[in-house]
Amino acid sequence: MRKILTSVTILLFVLVLSACGGENVDNHNENNNGNENAATSSGDHEITIAIDQNFVTLDPHDAGDTVSIFGTMSMYEGLVGFDENMEIVPVLAEDYEISDDGLTYTFKLREDVKFHDGAEFNAEAVEANYERIMSDDENLSAKRNFQFIDSFEIIDDYEVEFTLDTPFSPMINKFAMVPMVSPDAIEEGTSFVEMNPVGTGQFKFVEWRQGTTLELERFDDYWSDEQSNVEKVFFEPVPENGSRVAMLKTGEADFIYPVPQQNVEELKGDDSIVVNETPSTIARYVSINTSKEPLNDERVRKAMNYAVDKDAYIQVVKDGYGNLLDSTMSTEVQHYAEQETYDFDLDKANELMAEAGYESGFEVEIWGNTTSETVKGMEFIKQQLEQINIDVKIQSMEEGTLSDEIYTPETPEESKVQLWYVSWSPSSGDADGATRSLFSNEYFPPNGSNSAYYDNDDVTKWINDANEAIDVEEQKELYEKIQETVYEDAPWIFLATDVNLSAQQDHLEGVYVLPDGSVVISDAQVK
Repeated sequence: MRKILTSVTILLFVLVLSACGGENVDNHNENNNGNENAATSSGDHEITIAIDQNFVTLDPHDAGDTVSIFGTMSMYEGLVGFDENMEIVPVLAEDYEISDDGLTYTFKLREDVKFHDGAEFNAEAVEANYERIMSDDENLSAKRNFQFIDSFEIIDDYEVEFTLDTPFSPMINKFAMVPMVSPDAIEEGTSFVEMNPVGTGQFKFVEWRQGTTLELERFDDYWSDEQSNVEKVFFEPVPENGSRVAMLKTGEADFIYPVPQQNVEELKGDDSIVVNETPSTIARYVSINTSKEPLNDERVRKAMNYAVDKDAYIQVVKDGYGNLLDSTMSTEVQHYAEQETYDFDLDKANELMAEAGYESGFEVEIWGNTTSETVKGMEFIKQQLEQINIDVKIQSMEEGTLSDEIYTPETPEESKVQLWYVSWSPSSGDADGATRSLFSNEYFPPNGSNSAYYDNDDVTKWINDANEAIDVEEQKELYEKIQETVYEDAPWIFLATDVNLSAQQDHLEGVYVLPDGSVVISDAQVK
């Protein structure tokens, strides 16, 4: 009987969401002056990419959210990078070598590479970037990627060497996450870099109209012969799902990401549109602030996990395009290990709540951004937790405001977040990227992304041991212990992993989404 009632409740929830999910197409068109940016209407090889969130920063050394990371990567490049399969490939370094002891990384740099401002890319430019990142005064997030680097040396004009103070197994992946900024731009200071990106990429910065458009143009002096024929790119943040779909169908957008799951079949029926389904490293979860009562009680956190029907979540919120999050990371991440899941069980959830002394429940806030899917997800969590008398208050915030609220507090006591509906994808593609910043007690905000304030000394030690381990089997064993322990301690409500859904006009090629949710435009071509 309980299962029948739950199904009826979920059906009513879907109907209510459908009634409330109106499209704001007219307002969006007004803001973007119709379809003047679209390649199909203008015929001048300009493309518009509609995404669901705003950029938080354009400083490539301080970008922490996926959207800001791929926004900056559209203009910048690193010594190495990732291909479409998240494999490491040389970029500004034409070759590299790692010493047998895992301590020395030597990069042979490409010659005849220019930054967008005309500055030369060479060993001195790499040094300027290294010094900026490591500066205590700057306090940039990229410093976390370089924390194990002990020294930097220029071998000659086009060869550099980094020496680590201890082996760090994912170090080459971290180099892929550190773009090179023009040394002349660095001289201008951080405020200049934040608003005036100057890299070496296929496209260069034109203008950032915060909240509406990031405009780029092709860099005709790009170092590679394989150059895009796209002259301009417009990134348009469009949080409302229906508006993104409408833009694609009318030709106002050439590429949209993410595609709302409920619109996939509709778009597949349009011969002028191509829908892409690709593997994802994106994990969806609710971060639980374990430093706050009553969320500091493991029984309460487990009760919350048992009270949320994950299969229903995938059907209702993800329209079936997702998989159960059965670990702390996606199946696509290095060293993933499957765990015994918290299957939907209201009896067990209520029993745990009673044991913890919260049979009558309590009030709690859940935070999230303003995208349609996030709001839908928070509404679902609210409905599910009501079944065990937890009264959830929803707070939606713009991405920048939300980021400040999460990462500004200096101590757990100062933090105000209780529950955070969020996703995480390791942009570096390795197990460390899916673990250290999220679960090490050395990475509470503002030093990292452990917004659950999860505090387990064993887990922190295993994370550090895994980073120092050169042997792959030893790494695997340590990450298996980490995943098992964290999953058991339940600092999250574990929900699902994504299937990346994007769509494009059939005249566009070479734009794609990496498993971490990054939109890549460097190979863009208009037919």
